[in-house]
This record gives sequence, structure tokens and C-alpha cells, in this order.
Amino acid sequence: MKSIIGKFIDGGPVFTVTIFACLIIILALFTLALLKKESRPKLMDLMKHIGWFAVAWGFMGRTFGLIHAFDAVEAHGELTPSLLAHGLKMALVDPLMGIFVFIVARLAIIALVAMRKN
Repeated sequence: MKSIIGKFIDGGPVFTVTIFACLIIILALFTLALLKKESRPKLMDLMKHIGWFAVAWGFMGRTFGLIHAFDAVEAHGELTPSLLAHGLKMALVDPLMGIFVFIVARLAIIALVAMRKN
């Protein structure tokens, strides 16, 4: 569990916490959509938008992570594998989380569409 939280923080708390909040909101909207059938189309649309936001926010975090990595290389004066690996790891956490949230949102929307057709 410590390792997962460590990776979570490696992506930068501003980005990872926001993406995690998107995940919680999507799960709450999915639950609400299950309970209120008349609101499903609006809730599904909101879930789509939040899912796309999570992806975009994750890639924005990646961009900041790469800038930070290159700044560290520049400040250090030379490129070492350890320095590069740390920067790249930091830059990949946010897009991974954003894509995960997007997939969760899409799976929830697919489930709601499947329920509507039956």
C-alpha cells in the first residue's frame, strides 16, 4: 500500500489528487444514475466530460513532469540514468491515472447504456 501511495505522490499532488477526485465524482455519478433513471442521459454526458478532463489533466501533468525532469538535468549538469528515470517516472504517473479514470468512466457509461437497451 505504501508503494501505491508513493507512486500517487510521485505524479505531483496537484495533478494526482485532482484526477483521483474525478474518479470519485464519476463513481458517485454512476451510483446516482443507477438510482435516478430519468437523469441518466445528463449524468452520462457529465461522466463523459469528466473522463476527458481527467485524461487532459493527466497529460498536462506529464508535460509539467517532463519540464521538471529537464530542469533537474540542466541543474545537475549531466544526465545520469537515475536522474532520467526519476523524471520519466514522475512524468508517466499522471497520464496513467487519467487514462484509468477515463476507462472507468467509459465502462460505467457502457453499463448504463446496456441497462437502457434491456
